Amino acid sequence: MTAADAAPLVSVVVASYNGAALIEETLASVTAQTLTDFELIVVDDCSTDDTCAVVSAWPDPRVRLVTMAKNGGPVRTRNRGFAEARGRYIAALDHDDICRPDRFARQVSYFEAHPDTVLLGTSAEILCDGKVTPSRYAPTTTPALVAWLTCIENPLVWSSTMMRTDVARRLDPITRPDLLFAEDFDLYQRIRHFGAIARLDAPLVLYRVHPGGVSKRFEDTMEASAVRVLTERYARLFDDRAETIARLMVSHNMAKRPVADRATLAILGSALSVIQADFLATHRCDSHDISLIRWETARRWGDIGRVGLRAGTIRLADVLAVRPDHLGLGYASLEALLWSGLIGGARRARHRMEQSRMVQTAV
Repeated sequence: MTAADAAPLVSVVVASYNGAALIEETLASVTAQTLTDFELIVVDDCSTDDTCAVVSAWPDPRVRLVTMAKNGGPVRTRNRGFAEARGRYIAALDHDDICRPDRFARQVSYFEAHPDTVLLGTSAEILCDGKVTPSRYAPTTTPALVAWLTCIENPLVWSSTMMRTDVARRLDPITRPDLLFAEDFDLYQRIRHFGAIARLDAPLVLYRVHPGGVSKRFEDTMEASAVRVLTERYARLFDDRAETIARLMVSHNMAKRPVADRATLAILGSALSVIQADFLATHRCDSHDISLIRWETARRWGDIGRVGLRAGTIRLADVLAVRPDHLGLGYASLEALLWSGLIGGARRARHRMEQSRMVQTAV
């Protein structure tokens, strides 16, 4: 066996479709890694632009192009890359995202120090119109917090994740095509049964936001798939109400839409209480873990309340009436809630004025 035939330490899998405009930056960020023992597998899903030409011409023998015989969509394309992977670890990366130079080295080091960890993400920053800004993900995590967040949202940026290959192959398939655009969220739910999921809190990935991104173009499909994922997760706790709870969690916690009324807010608060109590009863958490879990849950509860107040769909009295004891007002101060309530009140008044004007015009 020659050195070229030896299995690499890391297999980087990139599914690409019409990525010619952005993929060069992605490739450059991988080939600049301080950890050099990797293969980069780009699987092209029948692009109609110059993606294949760009990848084929890339001057690094560690980069390998695989082409799909017919267009199969991002999940099947990614699964083809997983099947081709020869490394001990599989690193995920989308064709428009960028890795910091020490990403792979730091993730491999963590895996080798934590043999119980099966999937590891990193923090990420947002790249939009050339500007880099922090993400809204939790700034500080522990494996217990990441595990908790999988109960109520997707806690990891896909392009930041790395998995143990032998564990990933125990999932069949690794990502499920019928959960399009939430297949990563589903993967975290299934792989957690084989070990811990963790996150490095350093921002080792730049997540690019642009009009052609999947999250912008296929929001409805993404949310429907996320509802399916959480419905499966909640079946044990809520029986025939699982889908209703999942739909509310996706719409108001993940997508940040305002709740319609006090009753909806009450259902969400009660559900959060049940889910969190069950998690703490079934997972080993130290005092630091519990503090982080309660803080991050309260932060989300505060956001749900403030969004509803600003939209004018609920009033401060509603928030105060239905708040679960362990969440209080969330991380938001009473002053912040009052201000949001004033904004919502002004919107309600403007809406009433517009309705009155329309009635007068009709008469």
